[in-house]
Amino acid sequence: MGLKLTGKGQQSHRLVIFAAIFVLMTLLILYGSNNVNDTIYAPFHVATHYAFKATDLKKWSGKDGYVPFHGNKSMNLRCHNCALVTSSSHVLGSRAGEEIDRTECVIRMNDAPTLGYETDVGNQTSLRVVAHSSVFRVVRRPKELLQRPDSSPVIIFWGPPSKIGKEAKGTLYRLLQRVSMTYSNLSCFSITANKMRRFDSLFHRETGRDRQKSHSWLSTGWFTMVIAIEICDNIKVYGMVPPNHCGKSKPGSKKIPYHYYKPRGPDECVTYLQNEGGRRGGHHRFITEKQVFARWAKQYNITFAHPTWL
Repeated sequence: MGLKLTGKGQQSHRLVIFAAIFVLMTLLILYGSNNVNDTIYAPFHVATHYAFKATDLKKWSGKDGYVPFHGNKSMNLRCHNCALVTSSSHVLGSRAGEEIDRTECVIRMNDAPTLGYETDVGNQTSLRVVAHSSVFRVVRRPKELLQRPDSSPVIIFWGPPSKIGKEAKGTLYRLLQRVSMTYSNLSCFSITANKMRRFDSLFHRETGRDRQKSHSWLSTGWFTMVIAIEICDNIKVYGMVPPNHCGKSKPGSKKIPYHYYKPRGPDECVTYLQNEGGRRGGHHRFITEKQVFARWAKQYNITFAHPTWL
């Protein structure tokens, strides 16, 4: 004798079946997508067994890599000794400011300030490398970052040619052109479209990873390190951790803000690990980049301080 379901019972039965099918399909989708992503991206770091193709970064750039926003200036900065000051909170408490300011050329990134942090990061700036996403933060603080009567720094802006290129003449380009005309002490340059493509190619050559296919965005640190190698004979990097630093983190260990000037900002290792493991959207591959920097250090007279490594 068959069991006859009431209308209410039939409805409950259908809901149970629907829920079971939904859970099964979700698991299949997740399993399939994880398998695909793991095959392509994990672990992201420099590709295993990749045969590195040595690139002589001293000859890599050529003379046409930088275009002035105003006038006919040339990017001819050259230095024997350079201090590359990162934006990491590891510089706090270093008391390296005097040493940094005694260096022939001092390189900084984006809108990293010196005011109020002179004891640890110094006050002098010879070159500042700025991402297109940081332009407005820099322009909003002209007295500190642009209008410095005691210095005549070079500023190199990098970003998609469609946003910052001379041919596009978009909002950012026009803004930076006005900045360059207003502050005559500055020498402002953009990286050409051709050289931007070469930065992508360099990342591929050094890591075995295609930047676009792996959903990666080169960091300002990547651009800054390459430019520093181009113009400096010796480089001392302040505040950069080694590539295995975040792997040593233990539960309960002290949190280190990602930027020294944003004490309430995200934790450095959390930022590094989230970006390194990100598989969708654009991510900086900070740890992978540091693996490359460690290799370059042996070729281009690069040392690291606060923390000291290599």
